[in-house]
Amino acid sequence: MMSGNYTSIENQNVSGSVPAVPDPGHVTVKFADSNLQTFPPSEAQGKISGSSRPPRDADDTFSRPVSGSDEPQQSGWLRNFTIAAYKPYFDIDTSDVLERIKDSLFPFRGTFNEKTANNPDLYGPFWICTTLIFVAASIGTFVTYIAHKLKKQEWNYDINLVTWSAGLFYGYVTVIPLCLYVILKYFSAPSGLAQLFCLYGYSLSVFIPALCMSIVPLEIFRWVIAGVAGFMSATFVALNLRAHIMSAGERWFLIVAGIFLLQLALAVVLKLYLFTVSV
Repeated sequence: MMSGNYTSIENQNVSGSVPAVPDPGHVTVKFADSNLQTFPPSEAQGKISGSSRPPRDADDTFSRPVSGSDEPQQSGWLRNFTIAAYKPYFDIDTSDVLERIKDSLFPFRGTFNEKTANNPDLYGPFWICTTLIFVAASIGTFVTYIAHKLKKQEWNYDINLVTWSAGLFYGYVTVIPLCLYVILKYFSAPSGLAQLFCLYGYSLSVFIPALCMSIVPLEIFRWVIAGVAGFMSATFVALNLRAHIMSAGERWFLIVAGIFLLQLALAVVLKLYLFTVSV
């Protein structure tokens, strides 16, 4: 049929054309059950077997632990010489340090050991001793400078004040807890060494304001300040260790008395060498 310039081909077999495909009717397509909501799919489902999985990165250095890394895993007593062994003792917030310092300034509570039994820290004791060294050196230098100027005498800076203070404070919070640790272990009342370091370190915090007040040029006032600070520090240590040391038997009182007197002796040493100005 011709209609104008157009030709209609109706079911005609044209040379070179593709024969028409008859309509097969409605065909139902069935899909196999698959867990498409789960990613990644399990091993048994899907058609991708374990041998034909998507390729992995050629270099997975950042996604897996590397053997022979900078921090090898040590076992036994060798672990005590790794940094990882001491990380838990420095994992503490500033608010926790301030709370423990506040507890040390109220020595009659005697609850410091209970609060720090599960997480004793060395961060606070380290910075308390460092602050004491700085305060002792700066206050002592300032007081001696003023005293020399008032008497119109020549003044020279004494570097030994820094080294002496560092040896005193760092040595005290290291040697005394070690000795006490051995003594308590001998009397079958062992205590954690980190706990003793923590207790003695925070016991020195009361000497920071005491050193600042020693700038007042009154000898009797300096003696009072040193005495009060020493009594508070000694009471803090003795009361917190008393309950634990009582399990050592009848000699527990002598141990507690020795701890108390040793803290007082520290206060006397600080008074004679740091709270005293000689021109």
